[in-house]
Amino acid sequence: MKSLNLSHAMFNQAPFDLFKDDNFSIKTFVYPSGIEALKLTNSRGALTVLPFHGLIIWDAIFDNISLKMKDMFTQPLPGPGIADTYGCFQFTSGLLANGTPGPDDNYQLHGEFPTSEMDESHLTFGEDTITIHSSYEYVKGFGDHYLSEPAVTIHKDSGLFDIQLKVTNLSNYQPMPLQYLCHMNYAYVANAEMSSNVPDDAFQLRQTIPTHVHPTPEWTAYNDQLKASGKLINKLDDPEHYDPEIVFFSSDLSKYVDEAEFRVNIGKGKNFLTKFSTKQFPIGTRWILYNPDQQVNAFVIPGTSTPEGLAAAKKAGTLIMLKAHESREFKVTTGLEK
Repeated sequence: MKSLNLSHAMFNQAPFDLFKDDNFSIKTFVYPSGIEALKLTNSRGALTVLPFHGLIIWDAIFDNISLKMKDMFTQPLPGPGIADTYGCFQFTSGLLANGTPGPDDNYQLHGEFPTSEMDESHLTFGEDTITIHSSYEYVKGFGDHYLSEPAVTIHKDSGLFDIQLKVTNLSNYQPMPLQYLCHMNYAYVANAEMSSNVPDDAFQLRQTIPTHVHPTPEWTAYNDQLKASGKLINKLDDPEHYDPEIVFFSSDLSKYVDEAEFRVNIGKGKNFLTKFSTKQFPIGTRWILYNPDQQVNAFVIPGTSTPEGLAAAKKAGTLIMLKAHESREFKVTTGLEK
């Protein structure tokens, strides 16, 4: 397989045509904020990824439809955590801990990894695919030591793409905690309908209220009504009640299917699609938020646990303890289906 190593010298504020053939083109550029970006384009659309900044997928547009949430950011911004640049389509939440820290946790929102500066990045070229790879070695004296290898693959003539991750514990003797959410922030499409191949009762409304959520009396009443009904929101037809956020967590999805498939029918014969192995990702989270600044329908966020924090994962028995030199691999297929 052909490959191309990326260097910082390939990125400038003026877009640069790095590669082009009959099926794909690749441009590099630098945002005014100084963050380097790479745009992977096929006949259907494009992904904009940040190869040295967490391998975040900043934007995803196919068939002239934006897949990502409405947000307050005009560009990715530097910062120590994902809240500093929460305008992206997808980021890696984790890896030593993820989600919203609970009262017994001591880490930043969504963990240490999301905005980490990658050690290297390169492209590989298949017959009908292009994959961008990055890698990052995390090491702390008297602490954990791991290698993270995220990757994103775009396919010829397709609005679907793959998000992959390999994590290896580099310690010679001690296990490390592993929590991972493939955090995709999909667009909110009014009156869109959601479906899946798992039963609705696999999901339950979040029972706790994290510190970043500030309930109003109206929201509390609606949340109580949802809780009493036991119903999963499958249609985006009540935006006045989606601020603050509405969140559902699944039970172990591997009890129902080997591969979970979730869709959002956005009309005109098109769907947002996410599918994944329930052995790799036993938990799904649905996160809905609608206000003038931020609008998102994260119809399923695949995870090794819920995003309620490290202590909650320990208590629930969903925290992975990766043995010395052990690796885990994950893959999500997502995007626009027609």
